[in-house]
Amino acid sequence: MKRILTLIILLGFGVSTYAQEPAFQDGEWFQFRISYSGWWKAGEATLAVVNDTYKGKPVYHVKGKGVTTGMTKLFFSVEDYYETYIDKQSTMPYRFIRKIDEGGHTKDKIIDFDQQARVATVNDKKHNSITTYKTEPSIHDMVSSFYYLRNSIDTKTLKEGDETVINMFFDQENFKFKLKFLGREVIKTKFGKVNSLIFRPYVQAGRVFKEKESLTVWISDDQNKIPLQIKADLAVGSLKADIEAYKGLKHPFYIIQD
Repeated sequence: MKRILTLIILLGFGVSTYAQEPAFQDGEWFQFRISYSGWWKAGEATLAVVNDTYKGKPVYHVKGKGVTTGMTKLFFSVEDYYETYIDKQSTMPYRFIRKIDEGGHTKDKIIDFDQQARVATVNDKKHNSITTYKTEPSIHDMVSSFYYLRNSIDTKTLKEGDETVINMFFDQENFKFKLKFLGREVIKTKFGKVNSLIFRPYVQAGRVFKEKESLTVWISDDQNKIPLQIKADLAVGSLKADIEAYKGLKHPFYIIQD
């Protein structure tokens, strides 16, 4: 079950100027249940936010983990770890860490961003190499983008069909991350029914995803912008992620009372 954590954090939101109250805070924590083809539990993922400092600057240190569990782990073991250090005011990343082991396919990289110089320095620890790449303005890693866009979404002005593009750097490549707002829906969760926003991040068709519109994401329609559910059509089968536990939310989480 490759890309377990990637499916959680490569989400999309409509973007506006960051002028509203932040959507998250120190101590926020999510846990997700990953199931394969709608019924078989394949793994779990977590995301956590803690206060920290990076080169003397106050930052949010976000830690993500995705693993296979149970029978899935016996024939295909996945342990993915992601970290990012993001500025508390701009939510722009200073450092991104990716350490993964997916059935023996491993990567161990640290990426340092210089937002002013527009460069990313990639320390490939597995291959003992350091390389510098030019980046686009306001560049994000795959984790910082999630938190930046949670802060930036303006739910009151979102219209069906709205599309957003942000600059992202992953491994050693710049690319445009594009997504589309599909509408609103009441979704059933473990905690009850919740008002949600539906998004369609565009992904690369091929080895993992069936086609570029294979991924659909449901986000809570409130100030938290919690990822509630993710569905993905894969090249073989499908993958679903559901929120299973949470704590440390900055804002009230509203459950619809029947």
